Amino acid sequence: MAVLIFTFFQVLSWIVIAHVILSYFMSPYHPLREAIDRIVNPLLAPIRQLLPFMGGLDFSPLILIILLRMLGQVLASFV
Repeated sequence: MAVLIFTFFQVLSWIVIAHVILSYFMSPYHPLREAIDRIVNPLLAPIRQLLPFMGGLDFSPLILIILLRMLGQVLASFV
């Protein structure tokens, strides 16, 4: 069970990384990008509200990845 929980959060982290990479190369109206955006944007929105403006740099995906990895490890250790 712990491996399943850890793997879920790891896959979610990779989806966030794909979101960042695809945002540079793919149209926002591409079906794959829209699907990934529907998964990632609700997770990024609260973090973006808390972070101050950084001159056009968005560090919210990095913070989300760190939080997902930490949460995955903590939840997996309880199981």
